[in-house]
Amino acid sequence: MSKPISGGCACGAIRYECASEPVMGGHCQCRDCQRHTGAGHVSAFVVPRTAVKVTSRPKYYESRSDGGNAVRRGFCPECGSSVLADNSGMPDMVYIMAASLDDPSIFKPGVVAYTASAQPWDYIDPKLPAFPGMPKM
Repeated sequence: MSKPISGGCACGAIRYECASEPVMGGHCQCRDCQRHTGAGHVSAFVVPRTAVKVTSRPKYYESRSDGGNAVRRGFCPECGSSVLADNSGMPDMVYIMAASLDDPSIFKPGVVAYTASAQPWDYIDPKLPAFPGMPKM
């Protein structure tokens, strides 16, 4: 990787930097992600937790995923931007929301999860591997 992945919230109160290449990137179409984004899916990188440095503490909202894991979604308490998330099923990983990246064009999705909950109006590249639930990693 030529430079760290960096990003933050809309108002700049939360900034992060990741010194690792993403383990994977993808879209999740579960109902919880739809509600969280107000869209048909969330797009995120998965990175090792130890590689991420955050300058300010996000506020977290916790819920249960369709797979039963605890999911914590981190957002800025000032502007409400979604920034980070984690999942109890992958405790050593952090999700970085693609829209929070300083350069969102670096996001490359490799998979689509929870297509069983997909909305008919949410177009996803049909060439991507797709799973009705969470793919095995």
